[in-house]
Amino acid sequence: MLEMKEAFEKALIEDWKKYEAQSGLHVAVEYALQSGGKRFRPLIVLSVAESLDAMPAAMCVEYFHTASLIADDLPCMDDDDLRRGKPSLHRAFNETTALLSSYALICAAFEKLHENTQVLTERLGDQQADRVGMIALKQASKAAGIEGATGGQFLDLFPPGGDLDTLMEILKLKTVTLFETAFVLGWLFGGKSVDKLDCVRKAAHHFGLAFQIGDDLADLNQDKPGSANVAIELGVDKAELLFLDELKGFDACLESLGLHSAGLSALRDMMVNQLAPARAG
Repeated sequence: MLEMKEAFEKALIEDWKKYEAQSGLHVAVEYALQSGGKRFRPLIVLSVAESLDAMPAAMCVEYFHTASLIADDLPCMDDDDLRRGKPSLHRAFNETTALLSSYALICAAFEKLHENTQVLTERLGDQQADRVGMIALKQASKAAGIEGATGGQFLDLFPPGGDLDTLMEILKLKTVTLFETAFVLGWLFGGKSVDKLDCVRKAAHHFGLAFQIGDDLADLNQDKPGSANVAIELGVDKAELLFLDELKGFDACLESLGLHSAGLSALRDMMVNQLAPARAG
């Protein structure tokens, strides 16, 4: 897992070097990309693909994710001054630069889909690779748009109610859809069967929910009542049971897919150890 993460970080740095001569905007984008994230989503892509040939798709997912974080932090959105302990992009630079950085990353993400489709052509041929590229494009567009992260952010800012159903819908749109993209892109650009995509999406759904519930459990002591936190809404005991249920569902999907990569096992263990709180006693 460490080698895979190091390979991803190296590829990420190299990818943005090409923009140095074109615009100072790349400095702001690099600041956002190097904000200290765990890289869960790109590592999922590479782990599901079981090949570094999916590196462009891994970068695609990270670009979408970082673009969404930049936008979420803006004063007109969540108005956050900090991101992972550092000044958020609009604070470190300015709002205009932050907005343009988000645009730049979204465009770069789609460019990476095209790049990975070209890489896949060498393995599958033009016709099959083009089909995979179109499915990948639809997946990424839907997950980033009104049926995914963008719609989820709107619902988060303007919820019709404060009930658990609304909270779960926000969670699925803002969090689960990008995990779905990571799993689907890894599967597709790993050259695996398109016929099993429904099961891949189901695995992603379980993983994404477990990830967010675990995150909410870990944040329980710092989030206040009324925060968008599943553990607060359900209570700790029910949230932990739901977390474990989602992990079981995820494990069952991996078994059905015959997917037993060491990378996914490591990510699963990391999620359990770092996000879900340990029970005392």
